[in-house]
Amino acid sequence: MKYAPYIGILAAALLITASFIPWAYYPDINQTFNGFYSNQNIYGRPGKAFVFLAALSTVLFLIPKLWAKRLNQFLGIIILAYAIKSFNLFASCYQGICPQKKPGLFLMLIAALFILIGSLFSGVKLPEEPKNQ
Repeated sequence: MKYAPYIGILAAALLITASFIPWAYYPDINQTFNGFYSNQNIYGRPGKAFVFLAALSTVLFLIPKLWAKRLNQFLGIIILAYAIKSFNLFASCYQGICPQKKPGLFLMLIAALFILIGSLFSGVKLPEEPKNQ
């Protein structure tokens, strides 16, 4: 796919942007969490990891080598797995209280999926070996 690296780079930029957008609103403590803030850092700061991994993925999308594409596929899987873990953490109910999911949480998950899709379909043309007869 010709435009897959560009889709991946755009998705990486969306993932970084989604880290700053509100992810969930918790009515019991009256606070909104995002990728860099949670009450007393209970849920950690997955936004830091997403910014680092998305920046690394962007660099790998720009390198036209086979090793970079394969490393980017592995990195895309790691990003998607961490996004699913973060989605489950921020969206799950606790003690009978369910947080209100905000758009940033869904944008984070979709952007991670598109990073993986972009890395899977951005291929490098390998040189053809001459046929021996």
